[in-house]
Amino acid sequence: MSLDTITTSVDDAVSRFFEPIAKWLGDIVFYSGPVGGTQLPLIAAWLVVAGLVFSGWFGLVQIRKFRLAVDVVRGKYDEKGSTGEVNHFQALTAAVSGTVGLGNIAGVAVAVSIGGPGATFWMILCGLLGMATKFVEVTLGVKYREVHADGTVSGGPMHYLPKGLAERFGARGKTLGKVLAVLASAMILFFGLFGGNLFQVNQSYAQLVSVTGGENGMMGSSAGALFFGILIAAIVGIVLLGGIRSIASVTSRLVPAMAGIYIAACLVVILVNVSAVPSAVSSIIEGAFNPQSVAGGVLGALIIGFKRAALSNEAGLGSAPIAHSAVKTKHPASEGLVALLEPFIDTVVICTMTALTIVIANPASWGEARKGDSIGGVTITSDAFATVLPWFPYILTIAVMLFAISTVLTWGYYCMKAWTHLFGRSKGSELTFKVMYTLFAVAGSLLTLQTLIDMADAVLFMLAVINIIGLYLLAPVVKRELNTFLDFVRRRDAGQETEADEDEDQEPVKTTV
Repeated sequence: MSLDTITTSVDDAVSRFFEPIAKWLGDIVFYSGPVGGTQLPLIAAWLVVAGLVFSGWFGLVQIRKFRLAVDVVRGKYDEKGSTGEVNHFQALTAAVSGTVGLGNIAGVAVAVSIGGPGATFWMILCGLLGMATKFVEVTLGVKYREVHADGTVSGGPMHYLPKGLAERFGARGKTLGKVLAVLASAMILFFGLFGGNLFQVNQSYAQLVSVTGGENGMMGSSAGALFFGILIAAIVGIVLLGGIRSIASVTSRLVPAMAGIYIAACLVVILVNVSAVPSAVSSIIEGAFNPQSVAGGVLGALIIGFKRAALSNEAGLGSAPIAHSAVKTKHPASEGLVALLEPFIDTVVICTMTALTIVIANPASWGEARKGDSIGGVTITSDAFATVLPWFPYILTIAVMLFAISTVLTWGYYCMKAWTHLFGRSKGSELTFKVMYTLFAVAGSLLTLQTLIDMADAVLFMLAVINIIGLYLLAPVVKRELNTFLDFVRRRDAGQETEADEDEDQEPVKTTV
């Protein structure tokens, strides 16, 4: 029996078993209600409303404190002797690597095909709102993190939900928090294995096959797929063994590299068509408030833009606080401010660059997709670049590879923290997880398992419901932490802070074995 026959049989068997479950779960989590002639996914509304609430609660912190956030990333407010494993920049790039991926390339193309150019405007707005949500959840992640005896750090919703709720609501909050922590860990683990690992490898392999001659090319065979899977698994396994320090070291180089390559290519297309920029910007703004051929009109374009942004930057999903919690700092809100840059980079910059490139280049495939023809998002983006750079599919392949590897690495770290929360932090437990995770990377090039990937998306957005309820309940804690850090900044800028002040500002971090 050939490898192709085996993988096809496995795919079919898994699909038959999980399809009813995935459909049932997806119908619940992604339930859409009719609004103004189009369908509004309630989960997208849930994420956008959270962004609105936190933007108001914290006085548009994402705008007022944007410059301060950049200064913190630059190390201006670093403190000697801070607990943690990585610096602010490394924590940011590790988290960004988990959000920046194929959604920025393919998902945006789908959004401007369904919602027209105007979807870009609403996508940017949603990204700006998501910055406030990210600030809240990451501040809590650092506030309630655990520092272990070996110096490693664990954080995320599985820590701040039980600790924060217990602190605010006593015994009842503690019990509820423990239940939510287990659910959060299980959801992160499930999504990480299938969405953050297997799907990323699968899609990057598909792009590689497409530029190497298709199914009849050098990588189109089952042997080529197996080789690719083993190669990615080896890279992931080696980096995972080094923990967050190793992951942060790799992503702090990968993320700027992949973003630089991609943005540079976008700029080339834009500059070659610079005369078309004003009309493209005009079509984006006009399309946002007066769209044509979009179901639901303005509301339809708004929903598509909000949905794309909410799915892309992961604000409110509870995943990013896991990476940010490892930062070296004595003030949790300092990393919360750093984290608000994440949706800005992911959505406001990279997603917008993709959309603007497509609108300016106006490839034939985009026009066909807007008429309702089924054309893949990656194809539209690739065709847009090909109008100026015929060889761009090869560069796109490199970008996709970098996106995929960095995402797999970051989700490997997220999953390991979820795994150890459920099964303990013993060396045997961690090794078991790392072996399992690398094997999933190999499977990613051989199997599609689309049903499980769809199910993983639903599971992750179920976590958003739990997580955001917790964020609402714990927002007063974040307000206090922000005020404490801003006071520290004022004293630092005035040259008044002392070592005693720094120690007084910081509540002790619980250390565990």
